[in-house]
Amino acid sequence: MKRWIRLTAVILVPVFLFLSCCSCGTQSDAGKVQTIRIGVTVYRKDDTFVASLCTYLEQIAKKKENESGKKIVLNIVDGQSSQALQNDQVDQFISRNYDVICVNEVDRTAAATIVNKVKAAKIPLIFFNREPVEEDLRMWDHAYYVGADAAQSGRLQGEIVVEAWKKNKSLDLNGDGKLQYVMLEGEQEHQDALLRTEYSIKAITGAGIHVEKLADDIANWQRAQANSKMTQWIEKFGSRIEVVLANNDDMALGAIDALKASHLDPKPIVLGIDATQAGLKAVDDGSMYGTVFNDARAQAQAIFDLSYSYATGFTTSGGAKPSGRYVRIPYRVVTRENCQDILDEMRS
Repeated sequence: MKRWIRLTAVILVPVFLFLSCCSCGTQSDAGKVQTIRIGVTVYRKDDTFVASLCTYLEQIAKKKENESGKKIVLNIVDGQSSQALQNDQVDQFISRNYDVICVNEVDRTAAATIVNKVKAAKIPLIFFNREPVEEDLRMWDHAYYVGADAAQSGRLQGEIVVEAWKKNKSLDLNGDGKLQYVMLEGEQEHQDALLRTEYSIKAITGAGIHVEKLADDIANWQRAQANSKMTQWIEKFGSRIEVVLANNDDMALGAIDALKASHLDPKPIVLGIDATQAGLKAVDDGSMYGTVFNDARAQAQAIFDLSYSYATGFTTSGGAKPSGRYVRIPYRVVTRENCQDILDEMRS
């Protein structure tokens, strides 16, 4: 994958009419913004992808602070999987007059509570990574969502399987002309988990491949839980498993841990989504067949650019206005052939 196709998310936003009714940083007498306060609450800080996105966000804010001479206060707090705690964190950001509030929801179906709080305070709101219900997002004219299209990630994961099936007939371990698979899913009723699960299989069956689901289960995006589930499936199904599909890389890595501890030979191929550092390393060494690049840095850049524009009252030059309320960063297929390119890109 050539480096030139990397998406740089730089955003123009319609802020001017809004500036008269919201806080825009701490200003000097001359009106120049001196301090920008951005509050960020995440559902869990120990989530690998979310942690990566937050690290990029901190780096981007620090770089902008050095370039602009403005003080940028970026306060990232952990919701610890508690919606009540996250609501309290939003209240604290409001009480401290933060210029922008960014939320990675614990419960996407509970976004209305947060929207109402922030709307009443006339503060711009950016949801990210965990998409709220559209009706909730539209309750506030200055609420946005930054993330990716989960259905696309599922389709791309399925397409990797299709290409593998076409290239390598030995993938059909029992020679029955069907693809037997197990599925490791994220949180129950989580939109990304539902869409990644649905569209990965649609891509496979849409290519004319017959499938048989041996098992699927929730592993909550976590490596240890996936390891436990996969260990049980190995004991139950053994060499009947031809493909392991996981909604994210951490769960794919958990499945790989279980396979390495087993005596299965040959082993099924394993696929993840996100292209985390650990996931890319597994693709590079061949233990994971493929993954789908969820560009954490581009999402962090989009979140920061949108926040900075609102806080300072001017738009960043050279970007494109978001389409409606959504800023979506495209996914990309990652296999061993282009894995090193993605690794190099992430290090640049």
